[in-house]
This record gives sequence, structure tokens and C-alpha cells, in this order.
Amino acid sequence: MTESSITALEESFRRFAIHGDTRATGKDMHGKNWSKLCKDCGVIDGKNVTLTDVDIVFSKVKKKSCRTITFEEFKVALGELARKKYKEKTGEDAEAEVFKLIEGKAPVIAGVTRAVASPTVSRLTDTTKFTGSHKERFDQTGRGKGKAGRVDLVDTSGYVSGYKHRGTYEKKVNKPTDGRPM
Repeated sequence: MTESSITALEESFRRFAIHGDTRATGKDMHGKNWSKLCKDCGVIDGKNVTLTDVDIVFSKVKKKSCRTITFEEFKVALGELARKKYKEKTGEDAEAEVFKLIEGKAPVIAGVTRAVASPTVSRLTDTTKFTGSHKERFDQTGRGKGKAGRVDLVDTSGYVSGYKHRGTYEKKVNKPTDGRPM
């Protein structure tokens, strides 16, 4: 085999190994991701190779105490599945066919849940229809005010809330004198 095909196979192994797991390093693969790889790449055909066969081969090649397989064990497992899938071909030809199925592939993300905008949800999340204390948490555009909308900010100005002539006291007390002594 050529060097480029090995790297393409290894690249696919790494992509599937890290799929769905934020802590995965890409050096070993769980059984779930192994099954996904076999499904997405067309190794499972429903006749010669089934999901059960894939699980059995995974259990057979992994170490007894491990829950994952390395890249070398991965290649051994693919070899076993290749001989099952392509019974009419020799071992190496069958392996090459299966490697071609997998090379350069990445996990297919299908059936991702999308949020459906139902009239009920849109009515409940429309901030213009909020009343009472909830209305205070949003500005006119519907954006949240953050902490200012959740916490009562204390007014320490000394004026009663709603007082019209706020800030006029200083002007009245410190009236400029008309040059007359007191």
C-alpha cells in the first residue's frame, strides 16, 4: 500500500475517533464510533456484514481490559470485516476494497434537532407582551438589560422617586447675590 492511502485511512480513523467526545484524543476509538464508521462508510451491507458482526469483531480485536481500539487494532478489525464482506476476493484485495470505502470519510451528522418556532413558544418569548416586574428586565428592542433588569438599583440621590424638580435645590440655595452685602 502507498503512504498516502495509509494517512487517508488514519485521518478517517481520527475523525471518527473524536466524533461526539470532547475529551477524545483521536488515538483510540470507542465501540459506538466504530459502529458509526462502519455504518457511514458502507461497510455494513445487511447481508454479509451486519451490525452484530461489527460489534463481535470489535470485541474480538480489543484488549480484554480496554473499551477502545487503537489504529493497529482498527486495521485488524477491518481486515476481518473485509474477508466477510468480499468473500470472493483474496484477503489483501478485500482489505484494499474496505480501506477505499473508509479513506477520506468523516462522520455524517444527520437528524440534528432543529428548534421549531411554534406560535405558543413565540408568544411566550415575545418580550413586548411581558407585564409587571418581568417587563422591567428588557429594553424597548427586546434585549435583556442584564443585572440592571434583575436587581433593584438603589437611588442614593436623596430625592423621592418621581420628583419632578430633581437637581434644582443647589440652584435655589446657591443663588448668585446681586452684589448686595448681607
